[in-house]
Amino acid sequence: MKIAFQMDPIESVDINADSTFRLAEEAQIRGHDLYVYTPSDLTFKRGKIAAKVRSISLKRTIGEHVRFGSLEIIDLTEFDVIWLRQDPPFDMGYITNTHLLDLVASETLIVNDPFWVRNFPEKLLVLKFPDLIPDTLISRDLEEIKEFKRKFKDIIIKPLYGNGGAGIFRLKEDDKNLTSLHELFSSFSSEPLIAQAFIPEVKNGDKRIILVDGDPVGAINRVPKAGEIRSNMHVGGKAERAKLSQREKEICSAIGPTLKSRGQIFVGIDVIGDYLTEINVTSPTGIQELERFDKKNIAEMIWHAVEKKLNG
Repeated sequence: MKIAFQMDPIESVDINADSTFRLAEEAQIRGHDLYVYTPSDLTFKRGKIAAKVRSISLKRTIGEHVRFGSLEIIDLTEFDVIWLRQDPPFDMGYITNTHLLDLVASETLIVNDPFWVRNFPEKLLVLKFPDLIPDTLISRDLEEIKEFKRKFKDIIIKPLYGNGGAGIFRLKEDDKNLTSLHELFSSFSSEPLIAQAFIPEVKNGDKRIILVDGDPVGAINRVPKAGEIRSNMHVGGKAERAKLSQREKEICSAIGPTLKSRGQIFVGIDVIGDYLTEINVTSPTGIQELERFDKKNIAEMIWHAVEKKLNG
């Protein structure tokens, strides 16, 4: 197959952690032709969507992991598969790119489906499953947020479209910073905030569960470092081997059919204690850590799902 990855610069990735690199590596092993381009390389012109792409070959050597071919301008309908893999922020640039990719989705398989990536923001898709999530408020109204804090006393507050643990604050019962934080967020964004009741079990970790075409294939537990509430690995969280609990299997069974029917082939969900907190469809991570712990070829499973969808 001829495959393109729409992603952030591949020369900058951590080859021992990056899920996109692992997906591309597995595709190369399977004999496919690989290309990369960044979102800024995408152009609509005279009724066609094209991108400035470069062919690539990969090897697992730090600092020498990618070799580029010459720059070409290629109509995206010439590709069999396009991977939508640039990282958030989920801003208007990201949204605009999903609209452009929609224009070729009838001829080229785009993973994950850009229409539903656009309509499934990480912190909003979970609202479709109110029985699975912690007590949650989404509002820009300061008085509503204050009332939520009075009720639950210990809360987490964060930007609705943030990513990677950025902008997450824990406000305990005696914390007086809510108004100041509201002013801070409001000064640079017109978006609502999301507040959730604090889940004490976060000290035991934030479990990342990988689903492939709606089915769970494994999990890792991300444990925050001392003094942190965030378990994201790039802020010091430690990945540990994990198994799915009965509750987590129930969560996957509840959301899996929706993900599968909407073309979300590679998804990472976050679970703290008994609660689903996020459904990551834009650029989920965790493949390499899971493969090291479970000795499963998760990337191969994902490509099987892609090939099955291509073959109808």
